[in-house]
Amino acid sequence: MASMDNETPAHPDPFIDLVAWIEQQLDEPLTLERVAARAGLSPYHFSRLFTARMGRGVMAHVRGRRLVRGARRLCHDPELKLVELALDCGFESQEAFTRAFKRLFGVSPGRFRSGFAVEPIEGQFPMSAPTDPVTPVVRLPEFVAMPSFLVAGPARRFDEATKSEIPQLWSALIGALPFKGQLPSWETYGVVYSVDRGEGCFQYMAGVGVEPGCVPPPGFATLEIPAATYAVFRITLNGSALHPQVKQAMAAIWGELIPASGLKVVDAPDFELYDGRFDPQKAGSVIDFHVPVEA
Repeated sequence: MASMDNETPAHPDPFIDLVAWIEQQLDEPLTLERVAARAGLSPYHFSRLFTARMGRGVMAHVRGRRLVRGARRLCHDPELKLVELALDCGFESQEAFTRAFKRLFGVSPGRFRSGFAVEPIEGQFPMSAPTDPVTPVVRLPEFVAMPSFLVAGPARRFDEATKSEIPQLWSALIGALPFKGQLPSWETYGVVYSVDRGEGCFQYMAGVGVEPGCVPPPGFATLEIPAATYAVFRITLNGSALHPQVKQAMAAIWGELIPASGLKVVDAPDFELYDGRFDPQKAGSVIDFHVPVEA
């Protein structure tokens, strides 16, 4: 693509070709200036356009894609040496690679190799430009009453500055499945609880249903979700990057749908439910977000 202004009927969105080109050049030296030149724009102007569209800077995207690809190699090749992987990923040293890896995945490369999954992190660094359509969200007509149940999984406290690290919990959970005491179901739960609205922080767990008395893997916690009645908001995905869609849907639910509904939200955990058919890369997959309310 010589210029971002030279759109063709086959590819009306110039970012489609550009992001694909970046993916093909990950083994080559890449700079902001080189990518901007490919787009036919000045580095300053292109950087602003790229950040607005992709949600992060050009070189942050490049580093993220290199680290995700490196993590896949780490899992698939047990003999791969970290220093070789670091150089292949464009880092000057193993130490620099390890620091960047820990910032993205939350653990060292060696720890990641022993029980984590790449997919939840990859959703933060999509291989293609995000689509423009708004993520559809609807409130299901019926309330859902559920008895209390137990979930277990990795959990951490987050705030606005750190909530982008939530996929690290999903990576840890998926890498540990299945484990002893897990219920015979592949439903997973993204649970928000212990919310401090004044401080803007909350506890989040990426979990699965477990049997009473289950001893989860090391580093995992167990949480009882009390019996409650839920309003359910169905999020229908479009096949593009998962996390931007969920963020957009949550903004619509809490900022528009709940205030307009007249519902009284109960001070109890809310959760995203992902059933066994969930496929984040498949358009039409759904997430059912459960909000506890007064019936």
